[in-house]
Amino acid sequence: MVKKDMMVVNALPFILALLFVVIFSFDKIIYLIVLFAPLSLTLSRIMPGFGFDMFLPTEPLLVGLLIVFLLKLIHEREFDKKILTHPVSLAIYINLLWIFLTALTSTMPIVSIKFLLARIWFVVGLYFLTAKMFSEGKNIEKYVGLYVISLVIVIFYTLNRHTGYGIWNKQVANFVCSPFYKDHTSYGAALAMYLPFMAMFSFGGFVSRKVKIFSVIGLVILLVGFVLSYTRAAWLSMIVAIVVYGIVKLKIRFKPLFITSVTVLILFFTFQDQIFMSLEKNSEQSSADFKTHLSSMTNITSDASNLERLNRWNCAIQMFQQKPFFGYGPGTYMFQYAPFQLNANRTIISTNSADGGNAHSEYLGPLSESGVLGLLTFLLIIGVVIYTAVHTYMRLSDKRLKSIVLAAFIGLVTYYIHGFLNNFLDTDKLSVPFWGFTAMIVAIDIYSGNQIQAEKIRTETSPD
Repeated sequence: MVKKDMMVVNALPFILALLFVVIFSFDKIIYLIVLFAPLSLTLSRIMPGFGFDMFLPTEPLLVGLLIVFLLKLIHEREFDKKILTHPVSLAIYINLLWIFLTALTSTMPIVSIKFLLARIWFVVGLYFLTAKMFSEGKNIEKYVGLYVISLVIVIFYTLNRHTGYGIWNKQVANFVCSPFYKDHTSYGAALAMYLPFMAMFSFGGFVSRKVKIFSVIGLVILLVGFVLSYTRAAWLSMIVAIVVYGIVKLKIRFKPLFITSVTVLILFFTFQDQIFMSLEKNSEQSSADFKTHLSSMTNITSDASNLERLNRWNCAIQMFQQKPFFGYGPGTYMFQYAPFQLNANRTIISTNSADGGNAHSEYLGPLSESGVLGLLTFLLIIGVVIYTAVHTYMRLSDKRLKSIVLAAFIGLVTYYIHGFLNNFLDTDKLSVPFWGFTAMIVAIDIYSGNQIQAEKIRTETSPD
C-alpha cells in the first residue's frame, strides 16, 4: 500500500484500536460519536465524486457499533429485555417495519434501502445502546456535556465568520455555520434542543458549584448563538417549549388541554378564510430585528423562504394523494418532488435537482414517502415518548432524575415543533439529541419502575 502511495495504511492502527474499543467498551465509541457530531463533515465535502454520502467520522462509527451489536446479540443472545420491550421501543419497531415494507415497494429501492440502513444504525447506536448506557440514570451529564463542548466550538467558529460580514447581518446567517451545519436551521434546532439542559445544569440544585459555573457560561454562549442563528423555526419552537414547561410544572390535566386544542382547531377551520386573508396582508421580510424576523414567519406573499416551504409541502401532499398507502419510498422525496411543482408555486429558490433539500417537514416527508402509515407510525413514537416522559416525571421523587427527564422532554418538544417546518433526522447533528434524549427518558422510566417495584417487594415482605 505504501509502494502504491495508498496512505490509507496510516489509518489502520486507529481503525484496529477503534474496533477493539467497540468490542470491549461500546460506551467510549458512543461518547466519540456524540463529541464529533457537531464537528462532523460529509464525505462529499471531503472526497467528492462518490455515489453515496455519509457523515465522517460519526456514521462509520455507528455502522461499526451496529455490526458489533448484532454479532454480540447472536453470540450472547441477550440484551436488556426491559429496553427491548419498552413501549417506546415497540413504537420504533413498528415504524422501522413500515419503512422496510415501503422500501420494498419504493420507486427507488436502492435509495430507500440506504435510508432504512441509516435509520437503523442511528436507532441502534443512539437509542438502544445509549439507553443501556444510561441504566440507573448514569452517564447522562457526560452525554450532554460532550455535545455541548463541540457545539460551543462551532458557535465560536460561526460567530467569528459572522463578525467578518457584520454581526447583525441576517443574510449571511444561513451559511456562516457551514461546513459543520448545512444551514442555520439545523444549527438553530440543535441549539434549541440543548438550551433546556444548560438551563437545568445552571439553576439545578443538585450540581456542584464548578459544574454550575461552566454551565452558566455555556448557557450564555448557546443563547448568543441561538439568537444570532436567526432561525425563526427554532425561536418559535422555544416559545412553545416554554409553554409546555409551564403546563408540566403547573400539572395542568389532559382533559382541559384536549378541549382547548379541539376548540382552537374548530375555530381555525371555521375562520380559515379570514385567517389566510390576514396572513396575505403581512409583508414583513426576514430581518435582523427579532420582532420583525419572527413576524415574517406568517408572510406568505413575498417571503421566499416561507413560499418555498409552502411549495415543498404542496408537493408532498400531492405525492401522498398519488400514492396514499405505500408512498414513493423512504428517502425519495428529494428525487421525486420536481414534477409536482406548479409554476404558480415556484419561487426564486425553487430547484428540480436532488440537492435542493427535502420536504421541510418531519411529518409531511414520511407522508409522501411512506404513505399514511409512515406518518402515523412516526406520530406513534412521539405520542408514546410524550406519555412516558410526563408519566415518569410525575412519579419521580429524585430531583436530579426529575430535572433530567424534564430537560430531555422540553428539548424534544423543541424538535417536535421544529419538525413542522424542517426535517433533520437523517443527519447525525440532530439524531444524537433526538434519539439520545428519548433514550434518557426510557432509561429513567425503567429505572424508576424498578425502584418502585423493589420498594413494593420490601414493603410486602417486611414484618408488621
